[in-house]
Amino acid sequence: MRALVLTEYNQFEIQDVPEPPVGPDDVLIQVRACGICGSDVHGMDGSTGRRVPPIVMGHEAAGVVARVGERVTGWQAGDRVTFDSMISCGECHFCRQGRINLCDNRRVLGVSCSEFRRDGAFAEYVAVPQSIVFRLPDGLSFEHAAMTEPLSVAVHAVERVPIHLNDTAVVVGTGMIGLLVVETLRAAGCGRILAIDVDTGRLELACRLGADEGFSPNQTDVVAEVLRRTGGRGADVVVEAVGIGATITTAIAAVRKGGSVGLVGNLTPEVPLPLQAVVTREITLFGSCASSGEYPACLDLIARGSIQLDPLISGVVPLDEAADWFDRLHQGEEGLMKVIVRPVGGPRIA
Repeated sequence: MRALVLTEYNQFEIQDVPEPPVGPDDVLIQVRACGICGSDVHGMDGSTGRRVPPIVMGHEAAGVVARVGERVTGWQAGDRVTFDSMISCGECHFCRQGRINLCDNRRVLGVSCSEFRRDGAFAEYVAVPQSIVFRLPDGLSFEHAAMTEPLSVAVHAVERVPIHLNDTAVVVGTGMIGLLVVETLRAAGCGRILAIDVDTGRLELACRLGADEGFSPNQTDVVAEVLRRTGGRGADVVVEAVGIGATITTAIAAVRKGGSVGLVGNLTPEVPLPLQAVVTREITLFGSCASSGEYPACLDLIARGSIQLDPLISGVVPLDEAADWFDRLHQGEEGLMKVIVRPVGGPRIA
């Protein structure tokens, strides 16, 4: 099969590689759409240490079942499916609690690191355990289905924080996950949503997708604006979707006393923490990692049109062009959001 292989950092090749082996509990999927994740873009240059070459990346995908293992039930060739990006063991303490994202033996598709290596979905075929496969609703496109994974990250982050009807929420960082958080907060019943980002174009998009207002720290005192719109109290909930010191400080300053801050961004491994503000104002911090069983709900939200995805998709391209689009994303091309690769079938759409 053909696959996009990261042969060395910042270097891709389209190669003919063997089809992945199909274990007795596995499903072989012909990949029709696979999104380029920000973690893939950061992984390609070696900055994360989680994409050690050679590796086939890609974990935001959907396709058609091609073949099933001998112990697989409920799936057959031709079924339209998507699948989780994470493989959990089902046996450790956390899996038994239903917290599969915290699995002690967690493996992620398209990742290679010191602990494991697992090829992903920038290829014509990928094999995954039947336990992480989900059927697509009728009429849902492969491109939209490939967005289930990032949406599940946003939904999990929103589910981590306590939200009440008509709450005021702030989203710090309106990249892909931040924008999906905006949409999810609206679906969850927040009454007012304020977005913060240095990129005014993304703030405009956030307002199209459900934010009431957007503020740039380059143009205004964003915390003062949040306080002004909340009677001086601050927001009930803040979701931080960047992961650097400045934005986490902003998130904590923008939340009310007794409020909650969800932390889903993690660009840097360590940041300064305004500890006194957290302690004396009794702010609760909620870390959020990946997702944990939200796929069915996300597929339903997409199928019912509760989440808008088309404004987030910048291009749909064939496998042969994927390396060029990786480079454009890595260079931070203005206005570029999600790029979806079609390893099998379909012309370029951009």
